[in-house]
Order: sequence, then C-alpha cells, then structure tokens
Amino acid sequence: MTNEELIGRDGQVDMYSHRDEIYSRRVPAGKRTYYFDVKTTRSGEDFFVTITESKRVSETRHEKHKIFLYKEDFGKFITALHDVVKHVVDERLPGYEFRNLPELTGIDDRDHSSEGTNRR
Repeated sequence: MTNEELIGRDGQVDMYSHRDEIYSRRVPAGKRTYYFDVKTTRSGEDFFVTITESKRVSETRHEKHKIFLYKEDFGKFITALHDVVKHVVDERLPGYEFRNLPELTGIDDRDHSSEGTNRR
C-alpha cells in the first residue's frame, strides 16, 4: 500500500484509512473537527469505532488525535462520558446554557467500582 492510499481526509497519513468505513459523522467545532467513524476489523467480520480530533495548527498542517473504541468497551465508555458531562453540567456550570446537548438521563446502571473522583 502506498502513502497516497493512506492519506486521511485532513491530508495526513492514516494507517487505518484503508479499512472500510461503514458509517461516519463529522462534527465541526471551530479550529477542531471531530470524526466518529465505524470501521471494519482486518477480518471484515467485526467493527470498531474511531474518534478523531483534527485540529488546525497552521494553514497547511493539522494535528490528529485518535481513540480506538472496541465493542466490549462501548458501555463503559458511554457511561463514563455521560457521567463526566453530567458532572460538568450539574455541578460545575449549572447556569451555563449548553447548545445542542441532549437530555442527560437514563444511564443509572454504572459500574461503581470505577466511580469518578472529584479532583477540584
């Protein structure tokens, strides 16, 4: 496979871009763009999610940070994300009007062994 085949959507080399993207969502956010992609594994029989932050650092250069999320971790990841966002909304910025934030209810069966800690 050549480097031309590995170029991601922001022009950077992406070793995983050759895998089939089954579904994708792009979230523009100022100088950053977030990508949520469903991709196939090498075998083509399973799936995983990548979450990519692409940040413009100059006119011609982007920094990319990527998280690979596998199906066995979906529940823990979503629960933790829900929990920390709810903490910010309810405890840290209760008067702030968050835009486009869905209602944060419905996730109550958390694994309390990995309960968050209040750091500040």
